[in-house]
Amino acid sequence: MNEIYNRRLVVGIDAGGTRIRAALAAAEPGGALLGTGSGGPGNALGVGRAELTAHLTDALAQAVPPAARARVGAVHGGFAGAAPGLGPDRGLDLVRTCLGDALAALGMAPAAVEIGGDTEVALAAAPGAPRDGLVLIAGTGAIAARVTAGERALVADGHGWLLGDEGSGFWLGSQAVRAALAALDGRGPATSLVRAVLGHYGVPAASGPGVRPAGAAGSPPAAASGDSALGAGIAYGGPGRPAAGARDLTVPVGPAPAGAGAAGPAWGAPGEPLAQAVAEGVVVRAYAAAPVELALLSPLVVAAAGEGDAVAAGLLARAAELLAGTVRALRPRAGEPLVLSGGLLGPGGPLVARVTELLAGTGVRVFPVSDGVVGAVALARLLRS
Repeated sequence: MNEIYNRRLVVGIDAGGTRIRAALAAAEPGGALLGTGSGGPGNALGVGRAELTAHLTDALAQAVPPAARARVGAVHGGFAGAAPGLGPDRGLDLVRTCLGDALAALGMAPAAVEIGGDTEVALAAAPGAPRDGLVLIAGTGAIAARVTAGERALVADGHGWLLGDEGSGFWLGSQAVRAALAALDGRGPATSLVRAVLGHYGVPAASGPGVRPAGAAGSPPAAASGDSALGAGIAYGGPGRPAAGARDLTVPVGPAPAGAGAAGPAWGAPGEPLAQAVAEGVVVRAYAAAPVELALLSPLVVAAAGEGDAVAAGLLARAAELLAGTVRALRPRAGEPLVLSGGLLGPGGPLVARVTELLAGTGVRVFPVSDGVVGAVALARLLRS
């Protein structure tokens, strides 16, 4: 590997709401990646200065060996939330500061550093590194964009967890908790999502006299704390199953509703005091965590739908409809590429087939990509041409 240190090198960065990925490559077109690394969340609207700098430093340190750092001549970073004009602590200005600090901390001083959005690098990750086309990203958040000559020309959604991101991992996780609470209150149908949500938050399925109310004291479990799985990525694998190596968030708590017998489920009859106490435990734990961590529950919906739960299946169907509608807002044209990316829409993602089918009538050519880091490398190479 020492011969790579005598070549001109470039680095590409893809930073999203779940994680940052960095990759090292030769500056000449083509060829395999020479090194990769990952760090924690990189959305410039949701991560603070110290955290973003640390996450970038982690990813770059893994991707670029110390002996190769002086040879890096160009860096292109595609960042979610890198909007201009938001001030020094948010958006584009924050990314510039944090990326500069991370590069300096590792002794890297590239001649060219370019920052763009996550949609541009996702499009460039498609075969042939296209500069024109459509992109739909659905991971922690959701956004669609029309890219023209390598720049965003039109955007739909991407408004964040509070105001948008419809059909995203956050949306699915939020809807899963809502469905579980509705079932416990008697406002909605029975669903195995109750058991899954209780397991995720570590809320006991049984409560009552002599039992400490669920979530009444103490810190939330690891899944709902700052030390969450968001930094490692939200992974999906196979129909309705988390990917191998991903944290299993489907811990059974009490028997499933269908097999509960005459006495009802372990959390009590819907709307009764026992079920209400359990619901309160869920609410306490959910509010104790950062809102974006609701995205961690999205694999529970996928798993429940794979096991035949009608409520979960309905949520997946609705998510696909919302995402397809976001693409339609960009007025897709027959024959143009549509790149799908993010945990829900990358290769093998649980919504790829649904969204592709819903958009079949538009005539777009669909290309799922795992992430945008390959596209970021392609754009970094252009800086050296």
